[in-house]
This record gives sequence, C-alpha cells and structure tokens, in this order.
Amino acid sequence: MKKDLIQLVVFTLCVTLFSCGKSGDEHHKNKTEKNPEQGLYDDVMKLHDEGMAKMDEIYQLKEELKEQIASAPELVEEKKKEIEAKIAKLDSAQRGMMVWMRSFNPDVESLGEQGYHNYLESEMEKVKKVKDDIFDAIARARQE
Repeated sequence: MKKDLIQLVVFTLCVTLFSCGKSGDEHHKNKTEKNPEQGLYDDVMKLHDEGMAKMDEIYQLKEELKEQIASAPELVEEKKKEIEAKIAKLDSAQRGMMVWMRSFNPDVESLGEQGYHNYLESEMEKVKKVKDDIFDAIARARQE
C-alpha cells in the first residue's frame, strides 16, 4: 500500500513537471522558427500527455482489483489468476511510461538536425506503443 502511494506521488510529480512551462501562440511560434521539428516534438508530447492522463485511473483500477482479491478469499484460483494478470498488465503499462520518460532526451544540439528528426520519429513510435499499452491495460482491467 505504501509503495502504491509513493508511485502515485511520483506520477503526480511527473505530470506536473511535464505540464509546466510557457504556453501561448507567441512561444510556440518562436520555438517553431528556431526548430522546425517542433511540430513533431509536440506530437510526441501529445501522445505522452494522453498516456500520463491515465496514470491515476491505472492506480485506481489496480486498487479495485486488489480489493476484489482481498475481499473474496474463496475466489476460484482461475479467477484470482485472471485478476492478478490484469494487475500485472497495469503495472507493466505504468512502468513502460516511466521507462520511456527517463530515457527521453531530445537534444538537438548534440544530434544535429537530421539526427534530431530521426530521434523524434523513433520516440514517436515508442511513446505510441506506451500509450497503446496503457489504454489496452485499462480496457482489459475493466473487462469482467
């Protein structure tokens, strides 16, 4: 339980950190003029944000599933394993986002223009998979 609370705090911090920063058309215009790949970067971050927005839901679903197991000691072993598999899938999806966030480091200065573009294209595929895993895990956890 304490570990889950710590994870929730970490996720909340991550959401806060990734959502901070300047906003507005002027800021976006300046960034785009300096970096033509800004649109691609924004697309990567949009997928990230969609996945991160589901972190609280993942936490809640895990708690509900754990409660199902705890409140029904007579639960058939097959059903218990099914619920545990759902929890494991939610954990894996959650971990996938954390791993992706730790490794995401777009540095246009060291990569050069083409390298930066290639990096963002690669990260787009990775974060899309992370987001899809999150949505799939949630859908599976909601199935009866």
